[in-house]
Amino acid sequence: MPVGLVFVSHSARIAEGVVELAAQMAPTVPLVAAGGTDDGGIGTSYDRVLAAIGEADRGGGVLLIGDLGSAILTAETAVDLLDEEPAGGVRVLDVPIVEGGVAAAVAAESGADLDAVARAAGGDAPEPAPEAPAATEADAPAEAVVALADPEGLHARPAAALVRLAARFDARVTVNGADASSLLRVIALGLRHGERVVVRAEGAQAGEAVAAVAELLRGPAA
Repeated sequence: MPVGLVFVSHSARIAEGVVELAAQMAPTVPLVAAGGTDDGGIGTSYDRVLAAIGEADRGGGVLLIGDLGSAILTAETAVDLLDEEPAGGVRVLDVPIVEGGVAAAVAAESGADLDAVARAAGGDAPEPAPEAPAATEADAPAEAVVALADPEGLHARPAAALVRLAARFDARVTVNGADASSLLRVIALGLRHGERVVVRAEGAQAGEAVAAVAELLRGPAA
């Protein structure tokens, strides 16, 4: 049950465009546009946001992201007007609607919970308390150094694929020191074709994670 996302914009076209973009990288996540007024004008609508929350709720919680200050206010008011909150919880974030929305969608696609999806979007959800399992030989860190094969560099789509891949393993993966669970941090590296990439992981499946991510970065011809 993935976290559902609602995009609240003053423009119906902007909200629909973010849904279209995010869907390219998160095809199984409920993505709902709540843009414009009830008569199709520029503005926001409590009724549209309320309906969108219900549509996005699949049991994993719902995250709302707005484009401007009053959109956030509309989203927060709509949440206050809910007869019953989604079982998985509901949150409103004031983050860039495109960058934060796409990052949230990729995190939700990987199975992250509501707090983790909010953090991926750039929100201030609390970090979970770290676990301290007994160290074993299998938990030893693993590392690989590869040259980035993609001729376009590590842009949004391959970065999203990397984030989803890294999430499959019981390991904490970093790419040139950036947390591989965060699409925004991976994209911010600005890695270009041929650049040196250090993939490192710690955890029970560190070796498998590094091997898989390194293979992705090397490309199919490697």
